Amino acid sequence: MLNDVTIFDFETTGLNAKEERVIEMAALRVINGEIVTEFETLVRLDDRELPPKITEITGIRPEMLAGAMDEAIAFKILRNIMGDSLLVAHNAAFDLQFLHWAMQRIGGKTFRNPFIDTLTISRERHVYPHKLSDMCERYGIELQGAHRALNDVRATWELLMALHLEDSVEPYINRLGYLNKFGPPPWSPEHAILFGTDNRYEERNTG
Repeated sequence: MLNDVTIFDFETTGLNAKEERVIEMAALRVINGEIVTEFETLVRLDDRELPPKITEITGIRPEMLAGAMDEAIAFKILRNIMGDSLLVAHNAAFDLQFLHWAMQRIGGKTFRNPFIDTLTISRERHVYPHKLSDMCERYGIELQGAHRALNDVRATWELLMALHLEDSVEPYINRLGYLNKFGPPPWSPEHAILFGTDNRYEERNTG
């Protein structure tokens, strides 16, 4: 299944996937190890203002979104790129929810693609922390400009390959871990295998 994957990432106005909106998206379609499609766009906000905190995190300013792509068109392009491929994201619970609710809002549909969450794998294989930037540092992957969608997508692709070289990631297809202290995500795909987990921390030498 790793012969046909789409790595994708969203930057959003907030955390609530049902209520908030995507302001930037990026995707790489990779077939047999070769990038065949690369897509990145800002997405226009028609019915709300961009929170200053999001500008602080992402560097995306309201004026950058004024002439950006229409949401429905952006998601149509994204779904055409994805096709039936294996979806990959770091913290997939977040991005899959935004994909679902945007598709529901725009066309009353959802998706059936299998998926891999590199965050779930990272938590099982490594001690805390597990942010994309932390995992890139562990594997010597260059991540320039975190919290911009295309940069995050490229880094996630390299992280997936590094994890797979270490030990096959295929057993993680459709497995979605969540932190017990927060509980399962509000929405997840019907085919997701959900399980609770806890962060593991490096043992401190108290001797």
